[in-house]
Parts: sequence; C-alpha cells; structure tokens
Amino acid sequence: MRNSIVVGVIGLLLSGCTFNFPLFPGPGPLQEMQVDGSGKAKVLLIEISGMISSQEKDGFRPTSSMIASVKEQLTRAAKDEQIKAVVLRINSPGGTVTASDIIYHELKTFKANRKVPIVASIMDLGTSGGYYIAAAADRVMAHPSSVTGSIGVIMLTVNAKGLLEKIGVDATAVTSGPRKDMGSPFRTMTTEERAIFQELIDSFYQRFLTIVQEGRSNLQMDQIKRLADGRIYTGEQAKEAGLVDQIGYLEDAIAVAKKQAGLTEARVVTYQHPGEYSNNVYSKLAVPGGLAGLADFDLAALVRGGTPQFMYLWMP
Repeated sequence: MRNSIVVGVIGLLLSGCTFNFPLFPGPGPLQEMQVDGSGKAKVLLIEISGMISSQEKDGFRPTSSMIASVKEQLTRAAKDEQIKAVVLRINSPGGTVTASDIIYHELKTFKANRKVPIVASIMDLGTSGGYYIAAAADRVMAHPSSVTGSIGVIMLTVNAKGLLEKIGVDATAVTSGPRKDMGSPFRTMTTEERAIFQELIDSFYQRFLTIVQEGRSNLQMDQIKRLADGRIYTGEQAKEAGLVDQIGYLEDAIAVAKKQAGLTEARVVTYQHPGEYSNNVYSKLAVPGGLAGLADFDLAALVRGGTPQFMYLWMP
C-alpha cells in the first residue's frame, strides 16, 4: 500500500502537477505543555532568552520576535483562570531600549489585570535589559553563578569613513538641515551631535533608574545611582546590594511563586508552538542566552543601515 502511494506521488510529479503547500510550515497556535508538578492550579514558565529585540528570526521555520512571543503567551495566560503565578526564566545580556520597555510594560499590565505574582529567575545572565525586565517581577532571584546588573545605556553606531577613503568611495548626503544626518556612518560625529545623543542616552538612563526604583522599594535613588554605573555583579553581590531578593535555582523560584500565590501544589506549564517539545523546567535553554545570544541580533544589519541603536545591553 505504501509503495503504491509513493509511486502515485512520483507519477503526479513527473506529469507536471504542482502542489501549493509549504515545505517548512510556519508555527501554529500556542499549545500548553506540562513540565512539572500536579494539581489544578498552574504556574506559567515564560522564557526570556537571548537578545531582547523586535527582530524576527528567519530561517526554514521563521519565529516571532521576543516581543510578539511574550505578548502572545501573556494574552493566553490572561484568559486562563488556573494560571495563578508566572515565573520568568531570564537568560539575556539585554537588548534594545524599546523592546526591553515593551516587555516590561506587558508584564506590568498583565500583573495589574490578573493580580497574580510574578517571580524572575536569572540564569547565566540577567544584565541591562534583562534586569530591566526582571524589575517587573514581585521577587527577583539569581542563580548562584548568575551575572546581573549592567544598569545603563549604550549607543551602538559605526564610522566607516576611514574604510571608504581607503577604497576610494565618497558618500555625500543632501539634507534639509545640518543635523539631519547626525550619526551617519559616513562621517565623524561632531561635538554638538555627540551632546545631542548624550541627552537622549541620559533620558533613557533616567527611565532605567526609575524602573529599578519602582521594582526595588528597598533602595533609595542615590543608592541605585551608585550601583548603576554600568558594572556587572555576581548573584551574591547583587543580593548584598539589594538588586535581587535571594539566591536560588529555578526550582526555588517556582516554589516561591507557588508560596506567593498561596498554593501547596501546582502544575508548571509552558506555552509552545507545534513541533516544539519540553520535558522539564530547563528545556529550551540551549538557545544562546549569554554573550552568544548576540547572534540573535543582526549586527551586520546595523553596519549596513548605519542607524544608531540605543541599547540596554551588556556588551563588553
């Protein structure tokens, strides 16, 4: 029977028939997957892994951006009354200012509407934008070997003027005003332009400080400013400084989430698209989340486009 089907398909192909179906179908709607625990109540595990950006990932099976993915999960969770707590599994060096802020906003909105506790669990990295997102949680936990902190802003741009001169290429811009092409990769930034960019960076930095203060009521603004000079901290150092609440593993974060929700038992669930598979709370962490997570951000596109990028990012 099987051989007959194969022969039939080959015959159709040889006859010139065409088929309109994707060789690599895109992802379908989210499906719930239980990875641990028991009971009626649920603790939702959401992964924040790799570069935080609005950039979608291309390939044989294109995937949504991190913003779209988190939004989709929170939208589904908002409709499920059995979701009693959320755990953020953070493994990120940070990302763009806007993407970090959008995810933070979505988490705060979800928490305000559903009134469920959110616990952040920082794995390898929870720096800059990763820590910014963690500030939306009710409690922040760090793995014993975590690196966190790097509170601050960096602007990424390139200057290709010297390279172009070496290969005999001259770029000319016709603008409506002297600042229209500020940040251009084809010329050196002026002192006045640097000052303008610095004002923007200072504004984004002040917002970061405010977000941290809202999430860390134990710290005064002057304390936060001393901690927020861009430096990184181990999990233990961050706990001593008041940037995280306690040291613990992912299972400890889940236990804290259950306790805060008043649960003695609960099922730990994740949302996944068809074709994905998880069998425990650490599944899918093979996605680069450390410095290798920078591969998720198309730095080549930055060079090609030349547009400055404002980042909440630890990028040594």
